[in-house]
Amino acid sequence: MEVKTCKQCKRLYNYLSGPPICPACKDRLEEKFQLVKDYVIEHPLEGIAEVAEVNEVSVSQIKRWVREERLSFSPESTVGIDCEGCGATIRTGRYCESCKKKMNIDFQSLYPKDESYVQKKQKEAARMRFLDDK
Repeated sequence: MEVKTCKQCKRLYNYLSGPPICPACKDRLEEKFQLVKDYVIEHPLEGIAEVAEVNEVSVSQIKRWVREERLSFSPESTVGIDCEGCGATIRTGRYCESCKKKMNIDFQSLYPKDESYVQKKQKEAARMRFLDDK
């Protein structure tokens, strides 16, 4: 266990994992998240700046929640964030659907398909096995 200074309140705390903030600040941030989430549901056409101002949260924190896919704006809303791959406007997450597909294809091409391994596993699975009566 590591002792760190909270980035928000500057108190010492026992750091386990996650963002470098103490449990009390983490709880306050979670309460703010719930307020923002409820506000976005009640006011679906509001922009990020207005939501941040009304709820006293930074715009960067709201964008962080959107990137983490914890917060999403309605399809009618003009609010969006940029895809980290191509810059297209998206509602939530880090990448648009086309970039996700492209990355999936790229990752699959990293590992060659070894047909002999698959055929060997299928042959082993189809074999008959006997139990010894010892």
